Amino acid sequence: MRITRVPFAVSLILPLAACAAGGATPALHDLVIRGGTIYDGSGGAAQIGDVAIDGDKVVSVGPAARGRTEIDAAGLAVAPGFINTHSWATESLLVDGRGLGDLKQGVTLEVMGEGWTMGPANEKMKKLHLSRMGDVKYDITWTTLGEYLTRLETLGISPNVASFVGATTVRIHELGEDDVDPTPEQMKRMQALVRTAMNEGALGVGSAMIYAPATFAETPELVALMQAAAPCGGRYISHMRSEGDNILPAVDELIDIARQSKAPAIIYHLKLAGKNNWDKLDPVIAKVEAAQKEGLDITATMYTYPAGATGLDAAMPPWVQAGGEEAWFERLKDPAIRAKVAAEMKAPGNGWENLYNQAGTAEGLLLLGFKSEKLKPLIGKTLGEVARERGKSPEETAMDLVVEDGSRVGTAYFLMSEANVAKQTTLPWMSFGSDADAPATEGVFLKSSTHPRAYGNIPRLLGKYVRDEKTISLSQAVRQLTSFSAEQMGIEGRGRLAPGYYADVVVFDPATIADKATFAKPHQYSVGVRDVFVNGQQVLKNGEATAARPGRFVKGPGAGKCPA
Repeated sequence: MRITRVPFAVSLILPLAACAAGGATPALHDLVIRGGTIYDGSGGAAQIGDVAIDGDKVVSVGPAARGRTEIDAAGLAVAPGFINTHSWATESLLVDGRGLGDLKQGVTLEVMGEGWTMGPANEKMKKLHLSRMGDVKYDITWTTLGEYLTRLETLGISPNVASFVGATTVRIHELGEDDVDPTPEQMKRMQALVRTAMNEGALGVGSAMIYAPATFAETPELVALMQAAAPCGGRYISHMRSEGDNILPAVDELIDIARQSKAPAIIYHLKLAGKNNWDKLDPVIAKVEAAQKEGLDITATMYTYPAGATGLDAAMPPWVQAGGEEAWFERLKDPAIRAKVAAEMKAPGNGWENLYNQAGTAEGLLLLGFKSEKLKPLIGKTLGEVARERGKSPEETAMDLVVEDGSRVGTAYFLMSEANVAKQTTLPWMSFGSDADAPATEGVFLKSSTHPRAYGNIPRLLGKYVRDEKTISLSQAVRQLTSFSAEQMGIEGRGRLAPGYYADVVVFDPATIADKATFAKPHQYSVGVRDVFVNGQQVLKNGEATAARPGRFVKGPGAGKCPA
């Protein structure tokens, strides 16, 4: 790593020289972060120097005059705040605006929107949402996506927030949760909802194609939604229709949507699920890079773990879930349907993504969360363990748990290879998203387990992969976490330490930054991040949250410009 050293003495000489030459006395900055090793987000060489901030903006990088407040960052890295490009902090920030699980990782911007979003919501959707809530409870005081994001800002949050509008949410708004195709009139209304969200500040359209009812949407429907978003600067981001047996056709579909809509497209949490698919990473990379050479803007996000986390719905065929969760629960009480579902669970998914089969064994499914207090003692056990305790097959047990809990049951699936995870970190078109909420090691969050990525996704990158395994340089990793992520999401004015950029800054120790959360004990904060600033205000000081809540609703390029 090449470091350019800017002598601290220069910062003292320059103001004196200016005075001696008859110049005006240098302005006193609001904040100076002094003497750190600066990784400005460009991917270039680091330099030792100062970052000066006035109000909510960076005003200089390099030697700086005095500040009303000065932070000594000698021996530490100073970087733009990290962007979580795949956040599920939608609910957690409503009850704890600190977002501590992410804040202690250096996250200053949460980007939401995988398929389901907190708006637009009609009255029926609001009632269903309230009835399906788990441990985290809150009132729904908004209708549109923009109103929800504004609500977070009004409540007071530490990180900034941004979001795509969910294709699943738009579909449910107009079509419900059945396996139906939109009429031309319904499609127009869905497109109007997308344009409204874009006008409010959405970044584009996000989809989650393995889950009902999203899986019922065909490619032309997704193209039509993107044709409403693209003229407003919108991007398409997708949990693709397959990440396993049919991943190559799924990548083709995403690229085709980008080509037809003339919009950038992003793959959510790129992975190769199932051991028999691990050798498909190179063909996937080849497809993406061929599309890039064609002139298409195709990129991806990832998390830095070999297991994903979702629900037991991903272990069962979509047809049994048509019509919503309540219909699914009722069908699973029918012996004939249960027998059919069990048979399909054991086989490779035929037209659907069968994560149960891809995990290879019931020991590859770790139970993370239940609504029912009666079932919470099962948290931390595998599906195989619970099946043996109950004297039933894993398939029967999975169905029983869904019915008993009245939920999709939070579950981790061990699907990926460590070698592929490491290789993906080297891709210059990769950003990093936790695919998790931003919890705390206290209160309501302790009622369930979680995936360790909620506490450690970024420190795992910077500790395990950058420092220990050296898959990429620290400068490159910071670029991917900051300026590249901002460009990928279509966000302006963030992701760099440069004059005129918003003052989102993280001060961390490259020698000690590390994830501590494990699958056995996930509620553990990462270490190594000392200070975090959002819009020029300090939200983490010496590793502890402050009282500041300066987070804002960060809007996309279509805000105020997208025609209704």
